[in-house]
Amino acid sequence: MRFTGLIALGSLVALTLTCGCDRGGIPANADRLAPDFTVSDGENTIHLANYRGKVVLLNLWWSRCPPCIQETPALEQLHHDRPDIAILAVSIDTDPGSYRRFLTRYHVDVDTVRDPDQTVAKLYGTDGWPETYIIDRKGYIRRKVVGDPDWSNPEIRSFLKSL
Repeated sequence: MRFTGLIALGSLVALTLTCGCDRGGIPANADRLAPDFTVSDGENTIHLANYRGKVVLLNLWWSRCPPCIQETPALEQLHHDRPDIAILAVSIDTDPGSYRRFLTRYHVDVDTVRDPDQTVAKLYGTDGWPETYIIDRKGYIRRKVVGDPDWSNPEIRSFLKSL
């Protein structure tokens, strides 16, 4: 029994190390060109193709989502620590007032746009928030991060630096 338990524990550790920082596994569309999109909310527009040549964190979020709220300070800190990384925050908020209050309250200064029709979420197959796709400089999806990771984690920072 003990030997079997150790093997199971070893397998779990290996799986954790293999999955690394993505917490959601490597997405089905990993190593494929990230689907291009343009989203405009009347105030802001994000066109993914404009960020080619940069590492992109495509963050899908909602202002009333507790993990999204928890993730925001660390994501903002990453933005200030690594201005070479493009953080694109796409909100699914239907209420423009809630969206704007969130941006003000949490001092959000990453590129953000409101997408109430969930155009980008549908394109990427996202149905839970937050979810972040890490896209390399050539435009290929490398990881999907589910939930609210600690963006200051050295493993995550190292992975981002490797891109």
